[in-house]
Amino acid sequence: MSPKFWRRRRRPASLAVAGLAALIAASGDAAARGGRSERPVETVQSRSAGDPVTAIVSLRNQRITVYDAKGWTLRAPVSSGSKGRETPAGIFSIIQKVEEHYSNLYDDAFMPHMQRITWSGIALHGGVLPGRPASHGCVRLPFEFAENLFGETMMGMRVIVAPTDVAPVEIAHPLLFQPKPGAAAMAAARAAEAQEAAKKAANVKLAMATASQEAKLATAPVRTVENLKLKAETKLATAETALSAAKSAEEKEQAEGAKAQAAARLAELQAQWEAAKAELQQKRDAATSAREAAVTAEAARRQAAETARQITRELQPASVLISRKTQKLYVRQAFEPIFQSPVTITDPDRPIGTHVFTATERTSDDTLRWSVVSLLGSNSAQASMVQPHDKVRASMAAADVEAMPTDGDAAKAALDRIVIPQDALDRIAGIAPRSSLIVTDEPPSPETGKGTEFVVLLSGEPQGGIKKRRRSSPSGYRYTYRHSTPFWRSPFGSPFSNW
Repeated sequence: MSPKFWRRRRRPASLAVAGLAALIAASGDAAARGGRSERPVETVQSRSAGDPVTAIVSLRNQRITVYDAKGWTLRAPVSSGSKGRETPAGIFSIIQKVEEHYSNLYDDAFMPHMQRITWSGIALHGGVLPGRPASHGCVRLPFEFAENLFGETMMGMRVIVAPTDVAPVEIAHPLLFQPKPGAAAMAAARAAEAQEAAKKAANVKLAMATASQEAKLATAPVRTVENLKLKAETKLATAETALSAAKSAEEKEQAEGAKAQAAARLAELQAQWEAAKAELQQKRDAATSAREAAVTAEAARRQAAETARQITRELQPASVLISRKTQKLYVRQAFEPIFQSPVTITDPDRPIGTHVFTATERTSDDTLRWSVVSLLGSNSAQASMVQPHDKVRASMAAADVEAMPTDGDAAKAALDRIVIPQDALDRIAGIAPRSSLIVTDEPPSPETGKGTEFVVLLSGEPQGGIKKRRRSSPSGYRYTYRHSTPFWRSPFGSPFSNW
């Protein structure tokens, strides 16, 4: 039997085992906590939530918070990687979604509603939450929360794993990119042109089919007249033979009459044949012209469609990373590298921090609002102001601990130190909601590659959960938006070999 069959058969058992494990873990943790109940999943925002823009996982507070353009909308406890297999702190994005996933590394463990953030196997997924870091590096979510989040997120959505719990704040700065004037109108115009070209190509193709059919039908009268003409020619030849063989005046008179009648019929059929051939040639010429017009129209359709696709692709969210380590600017779009360029950072030996600037929404004047999240290392001075991790674990009330708002002035100061060459600015396209600018001391992680947006790991934080994994080599992937395609399994057609 196929592995897929056994997995379907094992799923109820997996759920039963997961439930039993949850009961055991819950009872053990309840005793350790003095009988307190597990943290609830918070969905207390009363306003209607928009599309999620960013998810922030706090390792210190063991919780995830999902933000849309106006603030946080969902919050839930999590269980991150245990000691030695810590979930790496850094910047990621959703690069694959699989509704039912089974681990090949950990005893075929059921990982429902898996949302992958690295090809080496770090992911968000439903799982048992014992109230402490307990996974092998992934971020476990409450089962129901994982299912709900799976239905709301989109490919490429930013996921930030932070040592502490930080919250984005709105920010404005001249360096934050804005859409090129008229880009949206041009995209709409090119899309309309592509639609018109497709309509024209369809009409021309229909005309070609009609002309070809008419040319085919026009061959029948020619063949019919040709057959009648052959019979008339035979009849005329017979009459001429009879005339030459006639002896009496009466026989000659009859033979001459038959010959004249045959000659008249042949002349009539000759005229019909020439008219039918002329009409056939006209139909064939029309069919040839229609075929040539169809070829031209199809080429125009393809060109217009490609232009529209290219412009649409350029309007997809762009990711820009500026690394103090490499003194370079990198641009990726739709999981593909676009270009890189040298960049100037003043006072390059002084740390600049790690800041994620995100375009949240388009305003009425066609500009973009931006927010920023600054990642604080667990040993930083600001991080020490956050409630200690042990206290959060002891109370199991992380929902009551407010995230620390990002210091907008520090983020602006980081941008003030950056000078981007004008030619690089001119090449950056696709500045739309969910575009991002990452400014960091770190280089791009080796996890950045085919089928990813930028991955940045904080070097001063434990990375056991990723160091113990080997990055796979994806042979295919999709960059899609929520509800645009069905949820899908491995893009390679086979189970993953490394988690």
